Amino acid sequence: MSTVPPAPIPAHTVVVARAQAERLSAQRFHLVLLDTERAGTVYPLATEDLRVGKSTDNDVVIDHPTVSRNHLVVRRQGDRFLVQDLGSTNGTFLDGAQVREAYLRPGALLEVGDVRLRFSPQMAPVQVEPTVEDRLGDLVGRSVPMRQIFALLQRIAPTDSTVLLVGETGSGKGAGAKAIHKLSPRATGPLVVFDCASVSDSLIESELFGHEKGAFTGAVGQRIGCLERAHGGTLFLDEIDDLALDLQPKLLRAIEDREFRRLGSSTPISFDARIVVASKKDLWSETQAGRFREDLYFRLSVFTVSLPPLRDRKEDIPLLVGAFAGDGLWPRLPEKIQEQFMGHTWPGNVRELRNALERARHMVDIPGLTGDNLLREFTRDVPSPAGDFLPVEFTGPFKVCKDELVRAFEREYLTRLLGRARGNIARAAREAELDRKHLYSLLHKYGLVQSESD
Repeated sequence: MSTVPPAPIPAHTVVVARAQAERLSAQRFHLVLLDTERAGTVYPLATEDLRVGKSTDNDVVIDHPTVSRNHLVVRRQGDRFLVQDLGSTNGTFLDGAQVREAYLRPGALLEVGDVRLRFSPQMAPVQVEPTVEDRLGDLVGRSVPMRQIFALLQRIAPTDSTVLLVGETGSGKGAGAKAIHKLSPRATGPLVVFDCASVSDSLIESELFGHEKGAFTGAVGQRIGCLERAHGGTLFLDEIDDLALDLQPKLLRAIEDREFRRLGSSTPISFDARIVVASKKDLWSETQAGRFREDLYFRLSVFTVSLPPLRDRKEDIPLLVGAFAGDGLWPRLPEKIQEQFMGHTWPGNVRELRNALERARHMVDIPGLTGDNLLREFTRDVPSPAGDFLPVEFTGPFKVCKDELVRAFEREYLTRLLGRARGNIARAAREAELDRKHLYSLLHKYGLVQSESD
């Protein structure tokens, strides 16, 4: 029996992790032998074809009476692995079912005669040289972590592999998805964005796959879903960690088979779209806790890019200020304000910074300006000082004055609500006892959130 020598880590499996010591790592797949005296031997899938059999000219040689001379081959097809039986005597079984050919999923059990092999991923650290540029699309940063991410996105965008973007709310996941799309061969196709957290669980399946007229109560006409609309382009599924467990296998099947069915229809529809997803949570931890399917996680994390929070890259703040508000604003801010910007923890990340700058453009020349005026939405509720009341106008039509006061109240309430929730929409909706979709509409109304720039 022989083993396959280690090979260079393929570019399409690079993962950027948040931890400083493991900022860059790679996902490599391999077969692990579970039986015979060589149990525990690892065979990396480092070549396009990996042949398994008793003959010594195979890549994986298993000297066992139930294994044929040339038993099977595992072929890499993009970011998937296809196992094909080579006419073996005792057959090839995948998770207990005999197959002539089938795609392998992480954790799958492969039976070669009476010998078992496990198809498993393994993480390994790698190095990615940072770019010299400090921008990539709408992403901005001169810090090393950001320039490493720029280099990685430039490297993986031309591929068609799925990408998982991980980061806190407001850290730039939406901008990352747009950069991947614009740098890909699919740039001329559509970029379809769907937020899994903004639609009720009962409607998500219809939003993803579409439905036929009469498929359910209220389906008064045919609806084209996100997968179908993204054909020829990129589908960005935001807040994938909020996708219900019962829908996850349906999404996995659609991605694996590259086809789906609208609700109420038995006709399969093929689709060709690059899948990019985003999560505010560590999806691997979610799988370990049973809140996310492991097979879907591995299918989505061919590439994983973790965007660092703004508090971990404060050297980027002056550059971000210039990108959002013009290069002339940062030097005009009083030194005390600059210090407060650099010392703030930015729980809302880049989105919070952008909102603060929107106020700064109008307030920078006001005498007595303080950092609290610019960063107020993420301060804790305290008794309002004199003069910090909602504006009330007592002259003019009653309805107009009332509407202005209500708008001022709604904006102030939502701003403070977001601050207490640290930008977490689901948490804010629970505190306010509002439907999440209604809360989104209110936030959009007052410009406090943008659906494509998480």
